[in-house]
Amino acid sequence: MPTPHEALHTTFGYSDFRGRQAEVIDRVMAGAHTLAVMPTGAGKSLTYQIPALCRPGTGLVISPLIALMHDQVRSATAVGIRAAALTSADDNRDETLARFRAGELDLLYAAPERASTEGFRRLIDRVPLALIAIDEAHCVSEWGHDFRPDYRLLRGLVEAHPEIPRLALTATADRHTRADILAQLDIPDEGLILAGFDRPNIRYAISPRDGLPQQLKALVRDNPGPGIVYATSRDATERLAATLAEAGRPTRAYHAGLDPAVRARNQQAFVASEDMVMCATIAFGMGIDKPDVRFVAHAGLPKSIEAYYQETGRAGRDGDPAVAHLFWGADDFSRARRRIADEVGADRQEGERQRLNALGGLVETAGCRRAVLLRHFGEEPAERCGNCDNCLAPPASIDATEAARKLLSAAFRTEMRFGITHLADVLAGKVSDKIRQFGHDRLSVFGIADAAELKLIKPVARALLARDALRADEFGGLSFGPAARGILKGEVPVAIVKPPPARERKRGSDEEHPHDPLFEALRATRREIAKEAGVPPYVVFHDATLREMAAFRPRSLHALGQISGVGARKLDAYGDAFLAALRAHG
Repeated sequence: MPTPHEALHTTFGYSDFRGRQAEVIDRVMAGAHTLAVMPTGAGKSLTYQIPALCRPGTGLVISPLIALMHDQVRSATAVGIRAAALTSADDNRDETLARFRAGELDLLYAAPERASTEGFRRLIDRVPLALIAIDEAHCVSEWGHDFRPDYRLLRGLVEAHPEIPRLALTATADRHTRADILAQLDIPDEGLILAGFDRPNIRYAISPRDGLPQQLKALVRDNPGPGIVYATSRDATERLAATLAEAGRPTRAYHAGLDPAVRARNQQAFVASEDMVMCATIAFGMGIDKPDVRFVAHAGLPKSIEAYYQETGRAGRDGDPAVAHLFWGADDFSRARRRIADEVGADRQEGERQRLNALGGLVETAGCRRAVLLRHFGEEPAERCGNCDNCLAPPASIDATEAARKLLSAAFRTEMRFGITHLADVLAGKVSDKIRQFGHDRLSVFGIADAAELKLIKPVARALLARDALRADEFGGLSFGPAARGILKGEVPVAIVKPPPARERKRGSDEEHPHDPLFEALRATRREIAKEAGVPPYVVFHDATLREMAAFRPRSLHALGQISGVGARKLDAYGDAFLAALRAHG
């Protein structure tokens, strides 16, 4: 059997492991149980693929979604790994089982629902396993943002095979979640390998919603390449797809209400595209292992920092520059708090509220976004990252404590039944039929705000809602949240961010990689090969591999084989076609 380094070079075409990949693989090769927390794009799949090639038996991979399994099987097969999946969508079940029993598979993928059944356990009792890998392992934990009860049943599977190394993998797990995963999967504390959470190639930006369609059109215009726009409802995905199509980019919508065949076609079109924008609910994404997504936009608030980190992590998996832009409104926090109260069990509500408050801190900070993210996951980052909106254009901070106290007082004096527009009119001293009807022109807060404070009322209200000092009911009425008391008493100051002035052009991936005719010719060759093979272009080669070809211009198969990402299988299958394209450009 090959050594890990031999498999890395021959199968995948890489000369060295990245980050802590080698450490994880060494533990698996030694038969040790491991939890690896590695950022998206750090090469988690290699940590089980290589041991599966270098240890006797088949690597069993537990993965949560059919689309994700199919994508991983396709990519593994492209480099010569014998891989298959057992899912309800596969019609070759008997063939896969026969290959598995005969020891003819390097990797077998299965969902947790299948892997936890008694029949599946009897099946693997009779077949040697190289390892058991549990992908998206945060789903095991009730502390995790995406808990799935079927993952909890995997403990019986791994306990029945203590001699087989188990490898839990996730990109998204805070301290509580990590501890729970270790306990649930019986992995020793020393088995935790924390590779960090930083995605330095992603530029984070967060803005209040202010003409969302135009904000998104500008983002799409400034960022060529595939992108995802996450919307908060099914209808919104279709409206945004129609709006963004006006900008001249191919767009599709994706949500659970679409016909399954339409949903599958839209997903396949996005995976194969080099410039499509997918407008989707969060049902889309976990099953997409597309490395060349250049931007992820949120048209509304995600559920938590963990969800935000995971969803933005779908951008830039190839390591090239990417953008994550969140557009939010104060009503997002109000809806989120109502959802927690109405839909979340009492035993989990406090944890969900804490997560939402942490998200409020992220959107309201005047400091480095990346630092807030990394501190949430227990890291100690530098104060400035140089690649988020607040670092690139440091915003002015305004002391809005008095405006905040006046707004809270107005909410109290009007019996916490009215929305921001009415409260602003009261504070401004405007006389209207509604204000006379309720006698609000006779209140002590009537007309007490000056012109400068009135300009701050809307951003102050947004900040107070994010910080849980104000809460809005389903009719828009504002009432006190638990953070209101300290502000009213003058014990807690309120500073708000003054948005930075808009720039004519943001740094985008096109500026990082200017137009290169040879690179475009190599992309065209890749498209032709991908179309003929029926696979997405990135399965042939990543953009980074094509750029290295364009930079070094290899003239022989041997020289082409030295390019990072060109393994033996791909060199044999595609080498002549790419050499022809290189020679055609001198």
